[in-house]
Amino acid sequence: MIRDAMEALGGKSTNVAVKDWILKRYPGTNHSTIQCQVIACTVNHPSRIHYPEAKKPRIANGQYDFLFRTERGQLEIYDPTRHGTWRIVESEDGRLRVVQAETEEDVVPPEAETGNAFAAENHLRDYLAQHLDEVEPGLHLYVDDQGTDGIEYATPIGRIDILALDRKEDLVIIELKVGRGPDSVCGQLLRYTGWVKRHLADGKRVRGFIIAQHISDRIRYALADSSDVHLREYDLKLILRDVPDLDPPSSR
Repeated sequence: MIRDAMEALGGKSTNVAVKDWILKRYPGTNHSTIQCQVIACTVNHPSRIHYPEAKKPRIANGQYDFLFRTERGQLEIYDPTRHGTWRIVESEDGRLRVVQAETEEDVVPPEAETGNAFAAENHLRDYLAQHLDEVEPGLHLYVDDQGTDGIEYATPIGRIDILALDRKEDLVIIELKVGRGPDSVCGQLLRYTGWVKRHLADGKRVRGFIIAQHISDRIRYALADSSDVHLREYDLKLILRDVPDLDPPSSR
């Protein structure tokens, strides 16, 4: 309805005009819901991170990223060529924020949009949790004294994507990014490493992996001297197999 309203209003409008257009054609629509969805769909609105469509780091190029706020209460149809590329990033303190991408390194590369990536980060996480040997032979899930396993392991400073143990029973933190890994993932991994060393490791070694479809030079340089952090890129491959024909029906 919001998209229809913006198109009907010529691609430029106001929050109030959009709401009035919707209410005229769809009486009974909740006023608050309209405003919330306007915020959620506005690529440069700082409060959009509080809505489900923007609850994780990503570039603003999806179906819910079609509005741009030129000033308070003023809206346009979002055009990256005029308005710049916007994205949701995770700060060093683990909080999400809306920023404008300033360099090519901040933009998801073409290969991340070709379908060779997992559709969502939890898909990648669930796959690797069941195939940890593909990350490193001998890896297995960590399980704490309460029986909580290492998938989305909750800590006071955030959730670790996967917490595992290696063959020596040393701890391994795995952080995942479904497309291009933003360089903020370096601080995220180091933050978790510091917490695990102090609360879980009991003197054991703690290592980390960053796994993304593409690892940027920013990440490589940031971690070039960190011998306990390993970088991995993934790709997807589809294999099709012939299905054997059924035996012909028997004759009686």
